[in-house]
Amino acid sequence: MSIPTNLSAETWTTATVYICAAAVTGLFAWIVVDIVMAGIPGLSLDFLWRQPVDGGRSGGIGPILVSTLAILFVCMLLAVPLSCATAIYLVEYVRPQSPSGRRLRFSLDILAGVPSIVFGLFGNIFFCQLLGLGYSIAAGGLTLACMILPFMIRTTEQGLRQTANRHSAGALALSLSRWTIYTRILIPAALPAISTGLVLGLGRATAETAALLFTSGYVDRMPESVWDSGRALSVHIYDLAMNVPGGTANAYTTALIMIGFLFVIYSVADRLRK
Repeated sequence: MSIPTNLSAETWTTATVYICAAAVTGLFAWIVVDIVMAGIPGLSLDFLWRQPVDGGRSGGIGPILVSTLAILFVCMLLAVPLSCATAIYLVEYVRPQSPSGRRLRFSLDILAGVPSIVFGLFGNIFFCQLLGLGYSIAAGGLTLACMILPFMIRTTEQGLRQTANRHSAGALALSLSRWTIYTRILIPAALPAISTGLVLGLGRATAETAALLFTSGYVDRMPESVWDSGRALSVHIYDLAMNVPGGTANAYTTALIMIGFLFVIYSVADRLRK
């Protein structure tokens, strides 16, 4: 059977795109199925609440979940107001083609592409050593906030820019104050885009490992405050898979829980976008 040679370039391009998409989907499905099959046997409510035992080979991930949620809380506590304030500044006070605006946006785009290990080294030097926070949940959360800020600022800026042109002039004509315009008009109108950026930033922070290795630490006990060291889910998976002989089974179960958490986060982001 001969291969037809009279197919158009558009047909070949379409076929190539479908083949690439199928390959990526198949690879993703293979990874997910492997994690699900290996992680389900150890999944239980007891696993979610118990403390790790024997270096994580047995027991559960109760303190790990608490530490992860605390790190994300500190991260969002800083990232959300800063990203909204910076985006409002870029939209309302900086002309799109001004030198300062171009430099700021270029800097944000560069920071968005910096590897997470670099943010981890920065967090270790600045937050852990210079500010004296040591290996702590606070240092890990602040480092993650610095890492996701560029992405969240740009997403929020785009959402505000789509609504600012339609609403700002009318609001100013009605003699509304700037505070009223921001809190009652612009931010509510851009809330879907802002929420999408927030949820996607949360998902990226949840899956981060390298930045937390140098900032939040390895301690797997229940933290008493944000000033204590705490081990995140991603760090726990790394430690079980790489440093703990016999910890592979619990690493798979922990990875399954984290994938489920990320699936919920990105599903919420998709609904907000729609």
